[in-house]
Amino acid sequence: MVNPWLAMETGTDPVERIRTVRRAHAAFLTDGTVAPPVRRVVADSWRRSADAHAAADGAAPIDLDEATLGAYRNGHPLARAMPVFRELLGSFAQDGAHLLAVCDPQGRLLWVEGHRGVRRSAERMNFVVGARWDERHAGTNAPGTALAADHAVQIFAAEHYNRQVQRWTCAAAPLHDPRTGRLLGAVDITGGDHLASPHSLALVQATARAAEAHLAADVPELGVCLAALGRDEALLVVDGERLRLGRRHSEIMLLLARHPDGLTGEQLSVLLYGEREMRPVTLRAELSRLRHLVGTLLHSRPYRLSRPVETDLCAVEEALGAGELRAAVGAYRGPLLPLSEAPGVHRLRGALEDRLRRALLGARDPGLLREWSHTPWGEDDLEIWEALVDALPERSPARSAPMATADRLRAAYGLTGASPRAVHAPAAAHVATFTQPPPP
Repeated sequence: MVNPWLAMETGTDPVERIRTVRRAHAAFLTDGTVAPPVRRVVADSWRRSADAHAAADGAAPIDLDEATLGAYRNGHPLARAMPVFRELLGSFAQDGAHLLAVCDPQGRLLWVEGHRGVRRSAERMNFVVGARWDERHAGTNAPGTALAADHAVQIFAAEHYNRQVQRWTCAAAPLHDPRTGRLLGAVDITGGDHLASPHSLALVQATARAAEAHLAADVPELGVCLAALGRDEALLVVDGERLRLGRRHSEIMLLLARHPDGLTGEQLSVLLYGEREMRPVTLRAELSRLRHLVGTLLHSRPYRLSRPVETDLCAVEEALGAGELRAAVGAYRGPLLPLSEAPGVHRLRGALEDRLRRALLGARDPGLLREWSHTPWGEDDLEIWEALVDALPERSPARSAPMATADRLRAAYGLTGASPRAVHAPAAAHVATFTQPPPP
């Protein structure tokens, strides 16, 4: 069976593959169609990049300046794994004229090391520390696509969305917190076309596993954690073992985690299905299937979880309660189970978003407002953009771009002519951005 995460099968002519993929890339930029031999993982990434208006030419933006990079990098969990990365990939990068790179979950490069000549060449496309290499800002590339797909991946030459990057080949693997399953970032090897072989992908995957094992050694008790922010299907981590849940099971686990004393079948049914009449056997069947997956973690009479479960939702709430807004924004990976229509989940999702937005609007921190505005859930939030304009010095050149965005959004919401200080978005405006953004 062909591995879809590998760039090429053994025996493929790389020159011919570059030629055909480059033609496919040009056709995609022209009419949005994708044809073989473009891999599905690459085609999906091209579409995400286009939807995010990623540049097809140009350098990746610098997101972390020198003043903030050092402290942020030193405090990042992956700093503890750098000895592992250097031991397993450092000499490979140096001797093979490659680069070793490590990024955070937002795709910001925290470490870029390796062959000096290759580093100088990579600097021309801003493949440097502090630069933002997620798909939204740099298009299809191995670290950015590994983060988006949450899977190790190889990206070969013309498969890159940005033409400036198409002379490079890279392989990257995501890294997770061994206790919570939370995405920590990705490790990447970048170099020439000779990296398009199975061993480079296997190497970064093995390195990622070794780094996670190294981090796990520092955790005496792993416990049970549930990650549901920004995910359609929650990730359950039980004593270091990861289990991806289906949508309904994700909703059930989240609701039971929020009610440690347990819920009756009727109470759980209302939180899941609302006032719709559902046969009790429907819920019992779902719970039976869930128990088959999680075993003794799920108890009944009432339905409850046998062990305390940490959730990423609680992590954001606790940071907000402690007044640590930056930590709360960093822990917020997106709307809670965004596709869920369960009333109980819908209320939790809305309450968290509202609380976090109100904290951001009250703090008026330009850096945090800018970070929120550059996310899928914040890019069409008029009130956030207006707050960012208001938080910047009146004569600052950095004010012009957010002011232009705010003007565009006011026009889209039918508020043409209003000033940033005078008008705020309708209450429903920012909520609607998850499903129906305003027209361009």
